[in-house]
Amino acid sequence: MSLKSATKVDTNRVELEVEVDAEAFEAAVSNAFKRSIGKMSVPGFRKGKAPRHLVEKLYGEGVFYDDAVNDLYPTALNDAIEQSDFEYIEDKVDLDVVSVGKEGLVFKAVITVKPEVEVGEYKGLKAEKKTVSVTQEDIDAEISTLQDRNSRLVTVEGRAAQNEDTVTFDFEGFVDGNPFEGGKAENFSLELGSGRFIPGFEEQIVGKSTDEEFEVNVTFPEDYQADELKRKPAVFKCKLHEIKAKEMPELNDDFAKDVSEFDTLDQLKADLKGKLEHQREHAAEDEFESTLLEQLVEGLKGEIPEAMFERRVDDSVAEFEQRLKSQGLNVESYLGYTGMDAETFRNGFRQQAEKQVKIRLALEKIASVENITISNEELEAEYAKFAEQYKMDVDKIKSFISSKELVKDLEVGKALDLVKESAEIS
Repeated sequence: MSLKSATKVDTNRVELEVEVDAEAFEAAVSNAFKRSIGKMSVPGFRKGKAPRHLVEKLYGEGVFYDDAVNDLYPTALNDAIEQSDFEYIEDKVDLDVVSVGKEGLVFKAVITVKPEVEVGEYKGLKAEKKTVSVTQEDIDAEISTLQDRNSRLVTVEGRAAQNEDTVTFDFEGFVDGNPFEGGKAENFSLELGSGRFIPGFEEQIVGKSTDEEFEVNVTFPEDYQADELKRKPAVFKCKLHEIKAKEMPELNDDFAKDVSEFDTLDQLKADLKGKLEHQREHAAEDEFESTLLEQLVEGLKGEIPEAMFERRVDDSVAEFEQRLKSQGLNVESYLGYTGMDAETFRNGFRQQAEKQVKIRLALEKIASVENITISNEELEAEYAKFAEQYKMDVDKIKSFISSKELVKDLEVGKALDLVKESAEIS
């Protein structure tokens, strides 16, 4: 199987002329005969027993040609693409058989290929890189979060309910004097100030005491999920049963031992400071990088095949499905929960997908212009890194991460490093 010619016929469309020699074509025809003979009737022979030359005489010499072409076409096309200087983009393929017979097979296939693009200036781009700092107030806020996370609820007596208390109460709602579906509950637990109920509800529980019966007057908002209740005034008859408040643990060395691997509160605070600094430095670096990439995309010129965007959307959808699966969900249930249709869901990935494709094309172009290469040592080091990350043997990693694709990723990474290192930081 060989590539006879590759001719550009349109923007991002290339016609490949592919030849399959007589020996390979005969083998494919023979296989097609063996698969089909059991279904064919030849006078004087039981099904599956007639010799091939008699079948071809009865049904025509080319009776098995279509099946042979279909068998050969995928591999032959892939081989031809490998032999060409073009990078195939998964898209529709226009196939035309030029000749087929005992001499072999020749066909033409028009495929979509990666576009030729140009990038604008990529050295000396300007971007701000924020200086990060962590204050004592930031550390105190982290400690407060840990305190809250490790607090416990205790029943309080002798005072009315306050914001941030958790109350247990009964309620029944009425609209126009009539109860409505879903408007009643007993021993319902609610943290005041959480915003779980419609606006104005929780605020009217503040100040009420245990065993007190009272009414809450509210109006359902414009965007309420039940159409029949939108903008309707309602009265909820309530009885408060219990008030609980958070009891915070004391901040000392024992607290540090309980909530972390550290022996003292000072050690815990130092660790929190380090983590905050790392997080903020990482965020500042991401923002700096994003600003540079936006400029690269703005300077990118070229006609990008729609198929590239669609494939990136496909990948994003697949990644999202995997995240849902890890949570015990699927796309169908997610769409049901959110009220989205499939098209709206898919379109939600479109803008980011287009940006990702353009960034990749821009960085690949820079790698080409700068003659960026990856050494065998760098490639092996990257494989070793993956093996360590996934706790797998290097050869196993190599079996599902192709060296060709990994080299491209490393080249793109170097191109991005070049852009960042040459940028003017403000």
